[in-house]
Amino acid sequence: MFDAIMDSHYIRSFQAIFPEGLILTIGITLAGLFFGFIIGAIVGLGRLSKKKIINLPSLWFVEIVRGTPMLAQILFIYSGLTEDIIGFNIGALPTAIIAIAINAGAYIAEIVRGTVHSIDKGQREAGRALGLSERETMRLIVWPQAFKRMIPPLGNQFVISLKDTSLFSVIAIGELLYLGKQYYNITYSPFQTLIVVCFLYLCITIPASFFLRRLERKLDV
Repeated sequence: MFDAIMDSHYIRSFQAIFPEGLILTIGITLAGLFFGFIIGAIVGLGRLSKKKIINLPSLWFVEIVRGTPMLAQILFIYSGLTEDIIGFNIGALPTAIIAIAINAGAYIAEIVRGTVHSIDKGQREAGRALGLSERETMRLIVWPQAFKRMIPPLGNQFVISLKDTSLFSVIAIGELLYLGKQYYNITYSPFQTLIVVCFLYLCITIPASFFLRRLERKLDV
């Protein structure tokens, strides 16, 4: 019986996917979110600017990215952009990181805008009363408080971006779903293999969600 279990498609598909697919999936997510946070912070603060030359491009970026399917964005970066604009293929892995960064950046921009906007105006007035410039007030008073409030929604964005990596199977990135499809295309065992793929996603998302709930209670936000 033990030999039958070990020789089942559940175990064999797990061995075909883990750990390479899991490591690559997490790596793409973290790298994309790192750059996505930088993009989101810049664009989010741009959305708060009263200058139209800064505010409008930031708004357009958010609306265009959030208003188009991520799958179309991936294919645009991988095929349309590289072939028609820059003239060479940047590769599947850089495409994946760029796609996560751009897509997450648009949503993080709204998180940044919302959390900064939620800080009481009296905080800014207090900073100016202390003789701080507008930039110093933002950096020393407003941003630390806003960042604390950003942590829970940023954690949720991590979970969303992690699941979005499954779309990269269309450009042959060896993440969880792609390796799973490779296995069941050979063995004709989609049911068992996809259960294993979903299980591996849940192994990341459930602990992450639990951690976020505890962090949210601890931060009292």
